[in-house]
Amino acid sequence: MKFMKLGSKPDTFQTDGNNVRYVASELAPDIAVNVGDVKFYLHKFPLLSKSVSLQKMVASASEGNCDEVHIHDIPVGPSAFEICAKFCYGMTVTLNAYNVIAARCAAEYLGMHETIEKGNLIYKIDVFLNSSIFRSWKDSIIVLQTTKSQSRLCEELKLISHCIDAVASKASIDVSRVDWSYTYNRKKLPEENENDPNLNGIRSRMVPKDWWVEDLCELEVDLYKRVVVTIKNKGFVSSEVIGEAAKAYAYRRFPGFNKGAFQFNDVSKCRPILDAVIWLLPSEKGSVSCSFLLKLLKASNSLDSGETVNAELVKRIGQQLEEASVNDLLIPAAGDGDGTMYDAHVVQKILEVFMMRDHSEPQLEDDEIQEVRKPGILSEASKLMVAKLVDGYLTEIAKDPNLPLSTFVGLAEMISNFPRPGHDGIYRAIDMYLKEHPGISKSERKRICKLMDCKKLSVDACMHAVQNERLPLRVVVQVLFFEQVRANASSGSSTPDLPKAIRDLNSASHGSSRTTTTNTEEDWDAAASAEELRSLRGELAALRMGNGGTSDKVNGGDPKSHADRAAMSKMKGLLMSKSLFLKIWSNKGGQGENSGSDSSESLGSTNLEEAKSTPSRKGRHSVS
Repeated sequence: MKFMKLGSKPDTFQTDGNNVRYVASELAPDIAVNVGDVKFYLHKFPLLSKSVSLQKMVASASEGNCDEVHIHDIPVGPSAFEICAKFCYGMTVTLNAYNVIAARCAAEYLGMHETIEKGNLIYKIDVFLNSSIFRSWKDSIIVLQTTKSQSRLCEELKLISHCIDAVASKASIDVSRVDWSYTYNRKKLPEENENDPNLNGIRSRMVPKDWWVEDLCELEVDLYKRVVVTIKNKGFVSSEVIGEAAKAYAYRRFPGFNKGAFQFNDVSKCRPILDAVIWLLPSEKGSVSCSFLLKLLKASNSLDSGETVNAELVKRIGQQLEEASVNDLLIPAAGDGDGTMYDAHVVQKILEVFMMRDHSEPQLEDDEIQEVRKPGILSEASKLMVAKLVDGYLTEIAKDPNLPLSTFVGLAEMISNFPRPGHDGIYRAIDMYLKEHPGISKSERKRICKLMDCKKLSVDACMHAVQNERLPLRVVVQVLFFEQVRANASSGSSTPDLPKAIRDLNSASHGSSRTTTTNTEEDWDAAASAEELRSLRGELAALRMGNGGTSDKVNGGDPKSHADRAAMSKMKGLLMSKSLFLKIWSNKGGQGENSGSDSSESLGSTNLEEAKSTPSRKGRHSVS
């Protein structure tokens, strides 16, 4: 730390009790100066020779035959006045980063300028600030912190602006020229330290680009904001480093913020800090992580920062949504909301922003408006990642018993056109919703199951689905059909479309009368019972055995095509079989919609061989 000693005489200030200070001298004091609750017994000559203000106050007191003056509003108070008084006596005074601002403000109040005496206190302090303090990184920060108590006077004297410029200039210097002490305790990569085991992963030689961000976290929010803005305006620091500075400040000021724990003891103090962090975020995409933006959004909801702040965060998050994780998106709902656990509506807004990146924009060219698509703005890979993200998010929020079906379906339909090679994720989410909402109607069950494509379920998912009593019977039949086709098709062959008999399940087109059609439709939309599942699996096993011999006997044709046609033909017969319908109806007449036990088994743990060899397994199975 830099310091400066003024004067050469020994310090002869003495204390008498807590509130009396005097100078030990052969000469009796001839003036008493009251500063706050402390009384100083001093001598007029040394004081008046250097202070214009004291000259005026003593002159005014003498007119009233009084040798006592009162100073109530001197900056910082008795301690700062004592420094100025010692300087007037020529006693040794040590100035440093902690007391120099107090001394400067007090000297300004007392009028200790060059006009009254050369080499006065104000001049010496200004020289010390410019030649030493402002050239030191940490001293500049300390001095900037001490300006808080006298911010108005420091602003008038331009002390704050000089401090800010000194700090910003050092932060903007090329890292190759950084040779001063600074705080940097973060763990770094081993290769940065040349794999030295004694260094324990802490930076030893290389200066990181964000070397300054931790030291600035000591500043109060208003000063911090001004410093970072000045650094940004200088234009030498990248947006990524500015983003890292905002992130470090949030982590320092909000304990637990890094882990997503938001505990704000004083909302009135925390809200300005959060608003400043958000305001300082660089506009460039990727300057901060999507995970950090979502933490800010959660904190903003907790502090009720307002729609403007939230809208800005939603916009930023939507621009890089593919980087998020499911846990990032689990934003707790507001206390006065609809009773749901998570705020799915804000996630919907984020998705809308994400999808807007893929929209065509009209541009004027050659007097004609043409549709011009921005190249590479929303890649297929980004869509695939977001689709997977939303599937996982739906699985989590489906556990909320208060989640409306319309909210679940609305989110799922937003990404229905996104490329997804498999639908295991959405199947898992659907099954979780059915498990947590057993009381939904048949039409709602049908609506939610339409979100997935049975053709895109994996083998494990199919084997899980055919044992899942929460699924409508129509879905189980479709899964069985595609399982049969996949078993008969050779590797690399495409899965054919649904035959008309299965498509009729969705349109209720089969049946000879309107009443029969309606009744059949309701039966197909109801959850499949354990008995129905066993019957269907038994029919499927027989169908497989029959197809196994058919393709071997084909002469002069394509065995694969013949097997597929045979499978579709027999499945159609299976669906339209009157005996099967009677069996289904009779089973439904004797049990509830969701019969069976409440046991659950995850998709990832389903044993394929066990499912094939034990078609009579009982119990309810779900993806959880």
